[in-house]
Amino acid sequence: MKILPAAALALCLLLAAGCGTRTITKTVTVFGPVSTGASGERFEQIPDVVRQVSPSIVTIFVQTAQGEAEGSGVIWDPAGTIVTNNHVVAGATSVAVVFASGSRVLAKVKATDPLYDLAVVTVSRSGLPAATFAKGLPRVGELAVAMGSPLGLEGTVTAGIVSALHRSVPSGGQTPSLVDLLQTDAAISPGNSGGALINVKGEVMGINVAYIPPQAHAVSIGFAIPAPTVVDDVQQLIAKGKAVHAFLGVQPAEVTPQLAQQFHLDVSAGALVQSVVPNSAAAKAGLRPGDVIVEFGGIPVGSVEDLLAALRRHQPGDRVAVKVSRNGKVITIDVTLSGRAVG
Repeated sequence: MKILPAAALALCLLLAAGCGTRTITKTVTVFGPVSTGASGERFEQIPDVVRQVSPSIVTIFVQTAQGEAEGSGVIWDPAGTIVTNNHVVAGATSVAVVFASGSRVLAKVKATDPLYDLAVVTVSRSGLPAATFAKGLPRVGELAVAMGSPLGLEGTVTAGIVSALHRSVPSGGQTPSLVDLLQTDAAISPGNSGGALINVKGEVMGINVAYIPPQAHAVSIGFAIPAPTVVDDVQQLIAKGKAVHAFLGVQPAEVTPQLAQQFHLDVSAGALVQSVVPNSAAAKAGLRPGDVIVEFGGIPVGSVEDLLAALRRHQPGDRVAVKVSRNGKVITIDVTLSGRAVG
């Protein structure tokens, strides 16, 4: 399956204002028959899941210089902390949250992580019904229920399965990229951003973040940030106001026939090192412009997204074996990763 570059996917982000004006013609599509997940969960269980989780899902209204937009969010704790996507609140001059009960309150953006596309907002409320986040990754084929406010339709529920793990949405060689995501066929639309992807236990498996639109000849291909990634990142944002991620220190580019010819490369896939950040982990280890990273920490690298996804599995201070193609030879360079604060 070919996933088009993010630029060709209208950014693939789900904030309503990013995909059109506030005047929207809403079309309801009825999908096919009842399905059964790989573990035997039937869609008849969905009403119980919805009843359990819907109080924890909110709609987020954002005012920006471009106008008003809508997204979704998930209640993190009873004290008024809510998780959403960074792109939902980016550039906001004011933020309001509407709860499942219909009550609306003003909110403040506490911290953001543009790299992981996550954000934390707070409201002056207590005793809120916090969601439960899954501790691990789901299995492919598990029931997946998406909850949020697509196209302004608050409290919308769609269902499908977990289609794949560790998916990436190509960015055309630019960073940050959406990598290491859950893929689902539960219908996701503009405005679902920051909403929840739920399992049959009523746990949040992921935060919905992107989809491939019908213009790209896609049918129900959506993506969510996995719960373990969300939990680690949000805990840092709450505690420190920023998140610290492993940092290699290279500007990568996709290997293309043109670049292969320009740099006299002997490989047809990998992440080409365009430049190296001075005094970074890569610079100290001896990586050079023109190197092509083909393996990172034992994980094959065939694209920029592969490299970024592999990097996310490490922490600052980790020592990682990096295989690069250089002058017709594949060599291994040990790199001790540094940390970079984002937020």
